[in-house]
Amino acid sequence: MTKFYPVKVADVRRETRDAIVLTLDVPKEYKEAFRFVPGQYLTLRATIDGEEVRRSYSICAAANDTHLRVGIKKVAGGLFSNWASEHLAPGQTIEAMPPMGNFHVPLGAQQKRHFVGFAAGSGITPLLSIVKSTLTAEPQSSFTLFYGNRASSTIMFREELEDLKNEHLDRFSLIHVLSREQQDIDLFNGRIDKEKCDQLLEHWIDVSSIDTAFICGPQDMMVGVAQSLEEHGLDKRRIKFELFATSTPGRRQRRPEEAKAEKRQNLCEATIVIDGRARTISFEKGTSSVLDAATAEGLELPYACKGGVCSTCRAMLVEGEVDMDANFALEDYEVARGYILTCQSYPVTDKIVVDFDK
Repeated sequence: MTKFYPVKVADVRRETRDAIVLTLDVPKEYKEAFRFVPGQYLTLRATIDGEEVRRSYSICAAANDTHLRVGIKKVAGGLFSNWASEHLAPGQTIEAMPPMGNFHVPLGAQQKRHFVGFAAGSGITPLLSIVKSTLTAEPQSSFTLFYGNRASSTIMFREELEDLKNEHLDRFSLIHVLSREQQDIDLFNGRIDKEKCDQLLEHWIDVSSIDTAFICGPQDMMVGVAQSLEEHGLDKRRIKFELFATSTPGRRQRRPEEAKAEKRQNLCEATIVIDGRARTISFEKGTSSVLDAATAEGLELPYACKGGVCSTCRAMLVEGEVDMDANFALEDYEVARGYILTCQSYPVTDKIVVDFDK
């Protein structure tokens, strides 16, 4: 589960001024491990300035493409994204964990459905994979995509999206929503938020025609669009999320001196099961997440964002209770079954058992 594989960089393409598309050549012996479902992501690992850094990036390739591709957009202060944009080149090797993620629905050739996507900025990356794969796998289905950006110059995969639109004129509808560039139709000006989604559902698309809605973007956008869809009658179970950034701080961001200053609490005995082996550690409740405490003891556990977004650190809570500070990745049914995000989970009971193998 935690294993990283060396993969070769086949190509690095400049997509926009601040975004690249990384094409990876997976060796034949790893092909099966890297078989993916549209909407999943890769966790990449590199050593930058002597520090191990992991980040998750969505796959933008279709399920039947010969190469894996991920989109990486530079963010202010982003250690990995800036390093990748400036230093990665064809022929280099980078480490990758096999594809993960639940931002998808099963596809079938006999299905006839209408999917709708809402994306903002680099949130288009997994939706490109989903759109391409859906149009191929379900020849009777259609897809409507609302894509928000500042201006036309910042649109990722612009030519590829236009080609898809021209190839599937009767099944793929592409609507660009721009916040800093005026368009002829006022409905398509501004930011994709709750108010804009309300307008789109009232004037452009009938919510009753939607079988599944995919939303990928910043937290505020995601929450607003989901709320609008639900208020217009779309069942919550038909809404799929992929959050790529969050402004929600967690206890993991407290300074060490603040944690030390707190009154010492009871210790928690945590048993961690991974790759068929169990190890028990003890740490003070309320000071570290399960992931951080285990990592500090030398356990090699899967993780990427540490923000409750990517689900890479998902595990089953077999025994005990935890407080999960943030959850932008697990579905309600997964939480009901006992899954937790270990990067956001803090023990409440004196003993817990966490199983990464289930």
